[in-house]
This record gives sequence, C-alpha cells and structure tokens, in this order.
Amino acid sequence: MKIKNLLFIAGIAILLSSCGKSFTSNVKLETELDTLSYALGVNITKSLQQAQLEELNYDIFIKGMKDAFEKNDLKLKEEEIVPYIQGYFTKLRTVKLQQNLEAGIYFLAENKEKEGIIVTESGLQYEILQEGTGKSPMATDTVVCHYHGTLIDGTVFDSSVEKGEPFKTALNRVVPGWTEGIQLMKEGAKYKFYIPSNLGYGTRVRPGGLIEANMALIFEVELIKVIEGSDEEVKEIPFQ
Repeated sequence: MKIKNLLFIAGIAILLSSCGKSFTSNVKLETELDTLSYALGVNITKSLQQAQLEELNYDIFIKGMKDAFEKNDLKLKEEEIVPYIQGYFTKLRTVKLQQNLEAGIYFLAENKEKEGIIVTESGLQYEILQEGTGKSPMATDTVVCHYHGTLIDGTVFDSSVEKGEPFKTALNRVVPGWTEGIQLMKEGAKYKFYIPSNLGYGTRVRPGGLIEANMALIFEVELIKVIEGSDEEVKEIPFQ
C-alpha cells in the first residue's frame, strides 16, 4: 500500500474516533451513521491487512487516534511520524519479499528431485500428466485452455476449472512460465507447471491478493485448442 493511502485511512480513522466513548462488541447498525462507521472500520482494517499488517496494539492505536483528534500532546514529533511509517512498511515488504523468494527456491529445489519432473534451461519445472495428439502453439498464437492455479502450500488462487469456463489467451501476453511451458504441449495435453517467481508475476502483483510478490506458483494446464495468431482482445491471466 502507498504511504499516502495509509495516512489517508489513518486520517479517516482519527475523524471517526469518538471522544471519551468506550468501545463495545455488542453493536447494532440502527442508523446510516452507524452503518457508515462500521463499514469504514471494516474497510480500514482490510486496507491495513493489504499492507501486510496483520496485527496492531489496538489500545495504543486508539490512543494515537484520540490524541490526534483531541489535539493532545503527541508521544512522537509530527515530523517523525511519516518517515517512521514509511521505514516500517519498507522493512516489512523487504522481509516478506525475501521470505517468499526463499520459500519458492526451497520448494523448487526439492520438487525437481521428484520422479517425472522435467526442468528446462530457464528453470521452469513441469510434469506430463497426459500427452496430447494435436498441434503445438507458437509464442505468437492464441490458446484455449483450462487451468488450476495454486500456491506452493496448495492454496487455490484461481481456477478456470472451478469457474467451469475455459480460458482464452494470447501466449505473448501471459507470464513467461506460461509462454514457455504451453509451447511444449500439444492439443489435448495436460501438464503441471512449477513456475519460479522470475517466470511468474515477480513483484507485479495485486495488493491484497493471494499471490504475493516473489512467490513461486503451480499451474495445472490442459491445452484444449490452438488458434493461429495473436488475439489482441484477450487478456492476461487475472490476478486473484
């Protein structure tokens, strides 16, 4: 999350904090103001979670809001606040990036030793679940396929199989692991791809999605049809 967005959210929270009122878990949304207040509270929390902030010291958080709202003496100098928040989230992101990268490297190092796993020169890993008999695509072609995408811990982040609708894409508009891997397939084939971060989304991910920056990914792909040429109207694999 960008720091200006985080500060904007914090500003809303400050304005919504009520002077001297105690907090209760037994609330009813009886008025528009009640509903708005509750909705903003949930939205603020979701936004903080998107910034990879999973927990807070709520008592101190509320104290900070009240001090700012009531114009009390602050425990931090105002000029220290923004640099501190920026530094904290930069450090948090750096740690998370490294953790995800190392987890992917470790997983792929173990996975490549399993029977049936083939490793390409780029580092893409795949296994053949079912061979096809049709034609193979080129990078400039469009393909129709089914896919089932998971994180390395098995969490499903997206699946055309579960949606019940095949996915159509130009091979030159998807992640490099797909562009390379699907060219190895023939129509009717089903492969399982183990994609390192540099052949996947890398750090180009949607904030708050299940796919985090530097994650290795797993895709089970069935190639249904190859269409010659690139269809510029089709989109990349959606972020989830």
